[in-house]
Order: sequence, then C-alpha cells, then structure tokens
Amino acid sequence: MRRLLPQTLPVWVLLIVIAGLLVSQVTTLFLVARDQAASSDVVDYYRLNDRAFAVVQLLHSATPQARAAMVSGLSNNGYSLSVSDRPAVATSIAQDDELAELEDILVARLTRFGVTEARVRRDRAPSFERRSGHQPADTDIGDVEKDLLTLTAGFAKGRELTASIQFADGQWLNFSEPIIPPGPVLSPESLPLYGVVAALVVAMSVWSIRRLTAPYRVMESAVKRIGEDLKSQPLAETGSRETRTAARAINTMQERLRDYVEGREQLAAALAHDLRTPLTRMRLRLALLRASRVREALAHDLADIESIASSVVDFATFEVTEEKAERLDFLSLVQSIADAYPEVTLNEADLPSRTLVCLARPVALKRCVTNLVQNAVTYGHKAELSLRHDDARVTLLIYDEGPGIPQTRLDSVFHPFVRLEGSRSRETGGLGLGLAIARAIARSAGGDIRLSNRPEGGLETQLTLPLAA
Repeated sequence: MRRLLPQTLPVWVLLIVIAGLLVSQVTTLFLVARDQAASSDVVDYYRLNDRAFAVVQLLHSATPQARAAMVSGLSNNGYSLSVSDRPAVATSIAQDDELAELEDILVARLTRFGVTEARVRRDRAPSFERRSGHQPADTDIGDVEKDLLTLTAGFAKGRELTASIQFADGQWLNFSEPIIPPGPVLSPESLPLYGVVAALVVAMSVWSIRRLTAPYRVMESAVKRIGEDLKSQPLAETGSRETRTAARAINTMQERLRDYVEGREQLAAALAHDLRTPLTRMRLRLALLRASRVREALAHDLADIESIASSVVDFATFEVTEEKAERLDFLSLVQSIADAYPEVTLNEADLPSRTLVCLARPVALKRCVTNLVQNAVTYGHKAELSLRHDDARVTLLIYDEGPGIPQTRLDSVFHPFVRLEGSRSRETGGLGLGLAIARAIARSAGGDIRLSNRPEGGLETQLTLPLAA
C-alpha cells in the first residue's frame, strides 16, 4: 500500500491541490444545484398562486353552469382546467410543509372571492405528453423554438402541481401547473469549457509547484554533490529570501566540512610524514649491526612501518592534492594498466570501436583502476577485464577467481582500514585502504563502484563513470 503513495513532496502538494480543487468544485456544484432547485420551486409556487388568483377572480361570481362553459373555453393542450363537485386532490393533508404553507397562502389570498379551502399536490405528469400533442420534426428551426421544444419535452418528463380550490357554493376548481424542471448544472455546451478551465488550473498548479520546489531540487542535488565531492562549486545564493537563506546555510556547511576534513587529512599526512625521519635513523643504525635473525626481523618490521606510513600519507593526501580534471581516454587507460599485470586479461571482444572520453583527474583515476585490479589479482590470483558503455556512461567490469565477499560485508569493505583477512599480515590482507580510496576517486568523478558475488564463484567489481559531453 505504501508503494502506491507518492514519495516526493511536489507530488504530495499537487495531489492536495487537485483534491482540494475537486472537493471545492463538487461542493460548489452541489450547492448551485440545490439553490437552483429551491429557486425553481419558488417560481413554481408563484406561477400556481398567480394562476389560481386569475382564474378564481374570473369564475367566482359565475353560476356553476356558467363556470363549466367558461372553463371549457379556458382549457388548452398545455394546461388542464375543470370544475366539478369533487376535488381532484382527495386528501386534505398536505404532502409536506411547503405545500401546507402554500395552501394557507392561497386560502388567505382568495378568501375575498368566497374560497373556503385549497389543496395542492405534486403529481407525475404522464398525461402531459398526450395533452401537448406531437411536435413535428423540423430541422430548420431557430434557437428560441429549439429551447421551447426542449422545455416542452422537459415538462413531459417532469412533474406537475395539481390544485383543488373550493368556492363558497361547494363547487371545486381543479387545475394543474407543470413544474419547470431545473436546468442542468453542467450541460453538454458548458462541460468542455469547465474541463478546459479545470485543466488550466491543474496545469498552473503543476507549473507553480515546480517553480516553488525547483530551489529545493537544486539543494538536494547540491547536498548529494557535496557528499561525493567536498570541493564542488557552492550554490548560487539567489532567489527568494528562504531560498537564499537555505543556500547560504548549505554553503556554510560545505565550507566547514571541507575545512574539517582537510585539517584531519593534513594532520594525518603530517604525522605519517614525520614518522619517516625516525624510521630512516633506525634503518641507518640497523645497518651498522651485524647480520643476524634479529636484524632481519627488525628490517622487515621497519619496511612494514614505512609501507604503512606511505599508505596513510597517500590516503590522507589524495583529496588534498590539487589535481585538475581533464578529458582522458578511459579505454587507453584500462589497456595500459592491464598490460602491466601478467595475471590480467582484457576481453578484446567487448572493446568498443570508438574512444571513451571521461572527465576526471588522470592520476587519481589511474590509481582508482589500479587499486581495483591489484585487489582482484591479490585475492583472486587472476582477473578478467571487460568494458560496456552507452551514450552516457561507461562501465569497467573486473572478474576474479577469489573466494568472494560475504553478502553482509559487501559495503563495509569500502570503509578505511577494514579487512576481511584476520591475520593482519600485509602480505595476505593489506591495509584496507585500496577500495576506500578507489570509491572516493570514482565518486568525485561522478561515478561509483559496486561489488557483487558471481554465481560461478569469485567477485565482480563494477566501476561506472559518466562519459564527457
């Protein structure tokens, strides 16, 4: 269920805007339809009240026989009108409060004409279509006539108000008044316009949200870039006040992190460098001793210490070293490194027919590839290199025949001084800095390194780099 939910803030905001728009529009249409129906009822009551007053005013002073003759002359196909000794509305109990109030209004208004009782009822109008007759089809009609025919058809399918009014002599006047059907809130003519307006509102919402969230996307990419390269260019402090404040905070954070990391790297490099002076003195004094097993053991230990110090210096200074990024042929770089190792084979079938140009620091990238190849040769004895590429990236695949890495530790081996081999011997385990340096170099160039165990055994190393434009 959570996978179906949006994962980004702009999509959430857009959904909230669209949902609010839909709710407001549906509510507005509902209120308009309700008010329109209420207004239509008031108009129907007014029409019935007015017609009842006119007919009663005309008939109240006539005799029952004369009323029948007069009613026959007033009747037409659209409206039924009759007088009888029995009311058309049989019950004196109104269907609802509105009709009861209407009956009281009719009696109060028509009392001066001798009216003693009024009854009103809502009915279906099944007979209205028969009374209205058949309208011949005519394609050459105007808009007014077309609207009249539409309204007549609405009357035929709608309802009517039936009224029974009693005169003082006991005779009942019965007539019906068609209820005007309320017009549709959304008609076929207005629906396209409504859809266009809704689409414009949604499009403007999308555009506005993208404009509002664009600085945050820039900041997100900037934070990711800082994580890969602390020396990346700072953000431009432009835009709204909030955007400028956030950009200034990110730039300040980047500057402090860079100062902190460079300070620690320079400290480690200085300490490792200063170790070389006493190590050199110890080696000179050791050369004055006579040959013995103790002397050989001390010489071996001193060599290890010097190697460790050199590795620490390299690890601490590879980011501090100011080396400019250049366009370089990655294929030629891989071929030169593969030629330096007899245990390494380069798959000629996978070599591309064109050069693969990357934008990176040449010495650092060569060191990155060398560390990966050296790692494969050290633990896998043999290594096979293969190249794949598309229009945007190039991937160097390194396969070895070693024991692989436990699945749970595929990421931890990139941490400095992490070794899978527990003997702590430099001949079998190294210092645990090669992969850390290689991945840092790859990420500073916009790429990455991934490790995975092969089903047939051994380790697969993927170095992915972006191609230069």
